[in-house]
Amino acid sequence: MNKTFSALRAVAARRAELPVLDGVLFGEPLLPPVPAYELSAALRNVTQPYVGLTTDGTPIRGLYKLGETGANHQGAVDAAQAFLAALSDNERMCTQMPIDSDEWRKWTNAFTMWPPLGVRLERISETKRNLVLELMRESLSEEGYESARNCMRLNGALGELIDLYTDTLTEFAYNFLVFGEPSATEPWGWQLMGHHVDINCVFIGSQLVLAPVFLGAEPNFALDGTYAGTRVLDLETDKGLAFRRSLTESQADAFLLSGTLLAKDLPEELAGPFNGRHVGGAGRDNQIQPYEGIKGSELSSDQQGLLLDLIDVYLGRLPGVHADAKRRHVENHLDETRFCWRGGHDDVAAFYYRIHSPVLWVEYDNHPGIFLDNEEPERFHIHTIVREPNGNDYGKDLLAEHYAAHHPTR
Repeated sequence: MNKTFSALRAVAARRAELPVLDGVLFGEPLLPPVPAYELSAALRNVTQPYVGLTTDGTPIRGLYKLGETGANHQGAVDAAQAFLAALSDNERMCTQMPIDSDEWRKWTNAFTMWPPLGVRLERISETKRNLVLELMRESLSEEGYESARNCMRLNGALGELIDLYTDTLTEFAYNFLVFGEPSATEPWGWQLMGHHVDINCVFIGSQLVLAPVFLGAEPNFALDGTYAGTRVLDLETDKGLAFRRSLTESQADAFLLSGTLLAKDLPEELAGPFNGRHVGGAGRDNQIQPYEGIKGSELSSDQQGLLLDLIDVYLGRLPGVHADAKRRHVENHLDETRFCWRGGHDDVAAFYYRIHSPVLWVEYDNHPGIFLDNEEPERFHIHTIVREPNGNDYGKDLLAEHYAAHHPTR
């Protein structure tokens, strides 16, 4: 860890100014064409009908089933209703969307290039903001809530560290939306969206879908200032390394895509500062990605256990009963699950990994500096993304089943 601290001490703020005001990036015509295109991916995303992340463009059907988990979501319902009741008419008009709204798909882990809907947490009263935080707490596990909050805090820490974009790199520079009418029986959900934190949470009866979820930080710890001591995404790093180190030289041809993240050693499309190695990030709801990496069936039982330990870190963001149900779901497809890796696996090397199951997608990537001036990826800048492939991001597959079963004329 001290080596990571040293790496952070060796970098400084990137002084290039961006046309950012109050969280909105005024990209056209103020940005060069390439970043303007990359950062507007979410806007193009919603012009295409939703399909989902697939291996060949055709979702596998029948993977997601309506069912009874025994979970009681009344705490989340009550918190959402209290939040909506506290809003003014104008605030509610801009904050509550239909459950099937395309606004679900307009999220980005960067700054938006459009005026986002929803209330901005730092622009509402502390009372209303605390109601949002209570809804998040009621919807996520303790670990999931703290991870999200620490990513938000570290956004504020980054603003302090570089002393730039002080109206944007803040703890509460996030927009919040509610979808549908909070209910114990009918589908509804919420979205938190902003820099390094994007959470889409959908309730369907006693079931819960938490996808897509993007959590990241630059850097992933605060040494000084208001947020000193805050850390995040350590387990995602450590458990990834533990599993990678269990893999043998004889297995390398199956899982190792490259031994470095240096830009000169990567294809151009995987060496840029915007998505890095991510292929399933913001604006990629319909990504077609063939399987890459070693299959779960090719792992030893000990290696399978370490892979499941890593998967549990991401599933652990769900409340207990939902994490358990999702783990069983993933275990049922473990033999088909693929794992691939780029980069080193010593104590300092940057790396990327992907877990690709028919029912779970996880990516972890170390990035180069965006607000800091390191040109190559460093261990302290982390992006993670979790999705439900084959059509169940935003709970869409389960929602279709619900309406077919309970509202066939809808």
